[in-house]
Amino acid sequence: MTIRTRKLIGAVALLALLAVWSLGAMAVAQLALASANHLVAGLYYAAAGIGWLPPAMLLVSWMSRPDRTPGA
Repeated sequence: MTIRTRKLIGAVALLALLAVWSLGAMAVAQLALASANHLVAGLYYAAAGIGWLPPAMLLVSWMSRPDRTPGA
């Protein structure tokens, strides 16, 4: 697979990841944090806001891998 194809697939996957992650985080917040105090809610939102970065970093690392050489 060429780097160009990986970047296209990765860009679509990143958009899907962000959409699913944000909707999931909002749903969990509505269910679990309705009566929580502000400190717990703030910690949850900080963790949920940073939590999408590791999967996104793996995806970007996959997207930016160089193409294989034809003989390898």
